[in-house]
Amino acid sequence: MSNYKRVLVAIDLSDESSEVAERAKGIVAGGGSELHIIHVIEPLSFAYGVDIPMDFSGLQDEIQSQATEQLRRFSEQNAIDHDHQHIVLGRPEVEIHAMAEEINADLIVVGSHGRYGLALLMGSTANGVLHGATCDVLAVRVGKSD
Repeated sequence: MSNYKRVLVAIDLSDESSEVAERAKGIVAGGGSELHIIHVIEPLSFAYGVDIPMDFSGLQDEIQSQATEQLRRFSEQNAIDHDHQHIVLGRPEVEIHAMAEEINADLIVVGSHGRYGLALLMGSTANGVLHGATCDVLAVRVGKSD
C-alpha cells in the first residue's frame, strides 16, 4: 500500500504518456489511493503572442475537443475514473500546481526527457513543476537516451 493518498499524473497525450501513467498506477496499486490525471492545453496566444490580429477561438476549440476525447480514451485504457480526469487551459506548470492544490495531492508524477545544458536552461514542464510544487514530485524518465 502506498503512503500517497492522492496522486496527480500530468500527461501531454504523447506516446510516452503511457510510461508516466504506468509508473503512477504502480504507486497507487493496492488500493487506498486516488489517481487523478491532468492534461494542460497551452493557449495558442501563448505560442504566437497576443499581438497577432487573428482569431484563434475556432482552432482553440478544436484542439480542446480533440484533447478531451484523447484524454477520455487514455483514461479508459488506464482505468481512471471520469471524475478524476482534468483538462485545463493555461501554462502547464501553473495549472498542474493549481490542480495538485485543488485535489490536495501529495504526489505529482510527470514525464521528463532528461534535458541538460541549453535545453534545461530554456525550461521544461517537469522542471517547472518540481520547483513550484508543495508536495512530492516524481519525474519519470521517458524516451530514448542517446
